[in-house]
Amino acid sequence: MRDVRTKSERDIPSLGAPAEVIETFLASAHGIDVAAWLADLSPPDALQHLSNMELPRRVEVFGFLPLNIQVDFAAAFAPAELADIVTHMDADDRVDLFNGLSESEQQTLMRNLAQAERDDIRRLAGHAEGTAGAIMTTDYATLRAEMTAQEAIAELRRAAPEKETIYRSYVLDDERRLIGSVRLHELILAADDIPIGAIMNDLPVSVPVETDQEKVAKTIERYDLLALPVVDENDRLVGIVTHDDAADAMQEETTEDFQRLSTVLPFTQSLREAGIGVLYSKRIVWLVLLVFGNLFSGAGIAYFEDTILAYVALVFFLPLLIDSSGNAGSQSATLMVRALATGDVALKDWRDLILREMLIATALGVTMAAVVFPLGLLRGGSEIALVVGATMFLVVIVGSLVGMSLPFLLSRLRLDPATASGPLVTTISDAVGVVVYFSIATLLLTL
Repeated sequence: MRDVRTKSERDIPSLGAPAEVIETFLASAHGIDVAAWLADLSPPDALQHLSNMELPRRVEVFGFLPLNIQVDFAAAFAPAELADIVTHMDADDRVDLFNGLSESEQQTLMRNLAQAERDDIRRLAGHAEGTAGAIMTTDYATLRAEMTAQEAIAELRRAAPEKETIYRSYVLDDERRLIGSVRLHELILAADDIPIGAIMNDLPVSVPVETDQEKVAKTIERYDLLALPVVDENDRLVGIVTHDDAADAMQEETTEDFQRLSTVLPFTQSLREAGIGVLYSKRIVWLVLLVFGNLFSGAGIAYFEDTILAYVALVFFLPLLIDSSGNAGSQSATLMVRALATGDVALKDWRDLILREMLIATALGVTMAAVVFPLGLLRGGSEIALVVGATMFLVVIVGSLVGMSLPFLLSRLRLDPATASGPLVTTISDAVGVVVYFSIATLLLTL
């Protein structure tokens, strides 16, 4: 079978490879592959290899290491050595590292940094987590509108080594207000003496610094941007969010949504890195709450105890019916949570969607009732079949409407709609299903 791995992946040495093979790999492989290889070593060995690299290579590889490993390694570096690495890191990456350090480590680091880096870290670290300010970088290229294309290219050639991207430059006025942007290929194609103001886009897309990171990522995706400028309340440019950082933020948001969908409180560590205490604390809260939610189902069963004793065959169909209600609700909730997350639907669409869901749920309910009706005939006769069929029809409708409505309700209350997870919808649907089932049984079987 053909080997479909990339050249870089095929060249990654085993941990016991000869020293010359490892040396070649560390010197020539992509930084992200080197970082992944170092992450599998013991910390002392990884640090030894990292310390033997030239500073530019060390900074490159260090930037690709997982944040928790960066923090661990930072404690092992001499203060001056760590300051050299942090100085040459991308602005947003060094702030992430700074925020992961202890207070004493932060103070030591700041004492060893130049004033410009200290000011930059303080400025970026002051923004709330989950906002554009928290994920932006200050390594962007700026131009003036009165510059000619030739002058602008010369300026970018001078500034390029210190900037994260120069594919798009931002045009500022004397008060650093964002007034336009210009792409690199537009500068290259323009006549040497044409002013930037004549070729720039004077309506660049931007976001306020407090914008939620999920909205930032959606804006970058919508306008197909490599970077999105971030402005303060006076439209002064304070940073940019690059597409790769937006993708990382979107991945965090998606991970959080998946955690909430499974009734797990969000946590930032990876599953492999999270400790037993963290995982326990994040999972136990909803499990306990759902136990109390399930008490309503138990109370419903106890209330109809006489009906159950008189028609024992009803018990056979109880799990089938309440599971069908929960399954229908989980389907609706999952579709709606995802649609709200992607912006496919909004709160104003609730009425139209609930009417459509009613029609779909009715069709589903009729189909499910037709499936279980023969089972009712075989197990308990025509009366039981009628009860089971009617209940299936109603609980599928109820479950679907609960699953569709709960994400909208949570959004209306400014809560995360992902909280309307499968287990939560199932618990509500189960309780309703029990009451509906035995109410119909009591009504039809005792006439």
